[in-house]
Amino acid sequence: MIKSLVLPCKALKFPLEKFEGRKQLRCKGTKMELTLTQPDDWHLHLRDGDLLEGVVSHSASHFGRAIVMPNLKPPVTTTAAAVAYRESILKVLPVNSNFTPLMTLYLTDKTSPEEIKRARRSDVVFAVKLYPAGATTNSQDGVTDLFGKCLPVLEEMAEQNMPLLVHGEVTDTNVDIFDREKVFIETILKPLVQRLPQLKVVMEHITTMDAVRFVESCKEGSVAATVTPQHLLLNRNSLFQGGLQPHNYCLPVLKREIHNAIVAAVTGGSKRFFLGTDSAPHERRRKECACGCAGIYNAPVALSLYAKVFEDAGALDKLEAFTSFNGPDFYGLPRNTSKIKMTRTPWKVPESFSFSFGNIIPMFAGETLEWQPSVM
Repeated sequence: MIKSLVLPCKALKFPLEKFEGRKQLRCKGTKMELTLTQPDDWHLHLRDGDLLEGVVSHSASHFGRAIVMPNLKPPVTTTAAAVAYRESILKVLPVNSNFTPLMTLYLTDKTSPEEIKRARRSDVVFAVKLYPAGATTNSQDGVTDLFGKCLPVLEEMAEQNMPLLVHGEVTDTNVDIFDREKVFIETILKPLVQRLPQLKVVMEHITTMDAVRFVESCKEGSVAATVTPQHLLLNRNSLFQGGLQPHNYCLPVLKREIHNAIVAAVTGGSKRFFLGTDSAPHERRRKECACGCAGIYNAPVALSLYAKVFEDAGALDKLEAFTSFNGPDFYGLPRNTSKIKMTRTPWKVPESFSFSFGNIIPMFAGETLEWQPSVM
């Protein structure tokens, strides 16, 4: 439940009676404020080395925890590697930061059931990520035989209550890139859920109404989905307006406007959907080149953009559940006790962030956003 709200009554885009905490509402000049339980990011790329050190503060300043993706070079395929990666993240956190990285393993054809047991005992690894080989950045070591070589591992994951996080796209070049999520659901995910109904699955960064329908058709608490700000606010036109826009290129690729079913799903209050930014930093030269990398860097703006989506849908009363409750509830973790404040005051997104290794261009660079988060 939203704990408090300070607002200009005439500026509201939603009815006050929708707020459970409406007795705590009050008008104060021209300012609107939401106090929320601190959110978590259930899908985050932090990279490593200088890039990690450069970007981690943007996530740590807003989020309490994050599920950290394992697609490094080399990938994080063992519990020992996950522990070491976690230590490298903790070493570069800002002073007095309480940010907690939740680690994942990179599933391969060679992953063993014994590794899953070690991961569960570690209290460091919280999930295993399935990348179909070749599906996205650093996925060349991913799975080629899910129902063969990986089946014993999936069975052990179900036994250990270890969630499988899925990049839900087929890699068959004969399948149109805009249809790869739909085909993955039909050929991989549905058979997987039918074969191992006790396995917890998160379909990551969903992009289509097909994914929404699939998640909603499954048993609540067994299959869920993360949703990014880019897939809520942008469509494939954003890749080409005014020329090719490499900083709007991500995988899964942005889809057709028709897939606004995702907005309806996340703002409708369903517990099956939760925040996962898929923030994926790349140095500017690696985006603006002949073969640019996939990934949108949204960590500095993600909460502002989610707030915009919910406000535009007249559903600010459901923002906190999406950002702060549904994720930990699915993973069986306690909700955060710390709070953040969302203030409706215009601020301009930097054109870029400069580091010793180069520049990173954030999502909505140079644009003005209406909501600004701050930790209380």
